[in-house]
Amino acid sequence: MGAPVGADVDAAQRVRDEFTELYGTAPEGVWSAPGRVNLIGEHTDYNDGFVMPFALPHVTTAAVSRRTDGVLRLHSADIEGGVVELAPDALEPGTDHAWTAYPAGVVWALREAGHPVGGADVHLSSTVPTGAGLSSSAALEVVIALALNDLHGLGLARWQLARLCQRAENVYVGAPTGIMDQTASACCEHGHALFLDTRDLSQKQIPFDLAAEGMRLLVVDTQVKHAHSGGEYGKRRAGCEKGAALLGVDALRDVAYDGLGAALDRLGDEEEVRRLVRHVVTEDHRVERVVALLEAGDTRAIGPVLTEGHASLRDDFRISCPELDLVVDTALASGALGARMTGGGFGGSAIVLAEASDVDTITKAVEEAFAAAGFTAPRTFEAVPSAGARRAV
Repeated sequence: MGAPVGADVDAAQRVRDEFTELYGTAPEGVWSAPGRVNLIGEHTDYNDGFVMPFALPHVTTAAVSRRTDGVLRLHSADIEGGVVELAPDALEPGTDHAWTAYPAGVVWALREAGHPVGGADVHLSSTVPTGAGLSSSAALEVVIALALNDLHGLGLARWQLARLCQRAENVYVGAPTGIMDQTASACCEHGHALFLDTRDLSQKQIPFDLAAEGMRLLVVDTQVKHAHSGGEYGKRRAGCEKGAALLGVDALRDVAYDGLGAALDRLGDEEEVRRLVRHVVTEDHRVERVVALLEAGDTRAIGPVLTEGHASLRDDFRISCPELDLVVDTALASGALGARMTGGGFGGSAIVLAEASDVDTITKAVEEAFAAAGFTAPRTFEAVPSAGARRAV
């Protein structure tokens, strides 16, 4: 996936030094895994549909060494508290409700799949914003999986690691997430967006170099936190599964875009299910449109497609919030090419596609709009398509 450079090298060395101070010996290695932004394709992954994420330069870094005494020791530089000790043999789903459930869940998933993973010493540090819809949990899972895969010589492919990480989050943590986040963290390439078919896990790297075309993609973190393991995400997923069952298909992926009207008619007065189905089917179609536009070199034309996606998430899936809507509306009024919420919803971040020359104007307008509305000031940064998980040291 490419070697770390510059700040990545410094961060890896810092985490290595912190591990040595914490545990009294140098780690066997240091690994990193990124957060992600989803360009288009929201809530389609658990419907066997299409998604198009890319990795961020923000990463979770882990220094790791194996242990032979059956003890798993976990520590994070970002969370108050000392080293947490667990026993891999005693790990059980649903028993851990702290941050440690994510790395412990990966150990559990690897062991349950028959891989000879034992104890370890782990020290973590992350620059991925939590609660911002940028997949901080997936970055944490993937970095642990990659480290253990390398240290134990398991020989698992990146997509296999992503599957195991998803199982850790679904079963051990109890969050009903799809496969997109873990696959993006594990498999993305620098300068590309990842076109992923979540049914068969086939991948295509789509060149996505906005800077070369005079554009930028901004991430606006609204500072509104969400929790995916809460009930609303699960309700949407259950509603999608109900829609598929009522329509007699394995997943909503199987509802053709040109047959959507007929499918909605068959759902009758199931109004909530109708809205969920309409979003998923049209969102899959939006992913395919964005891929076609990027491959044709018509990058600016994806802006309106992104904006359509936000309207669908707001009106049909109903997972936006006033802060996200304000980002999108203000950015568009200030000259943005397109904008939409990204991530699971109910807070988190929005993305804004803009001409480079308009970035300062849009950023200022959003900040002023938030201040006028009495909202917490947003955090805005440029999203640069970056490399997926890798060994750093």
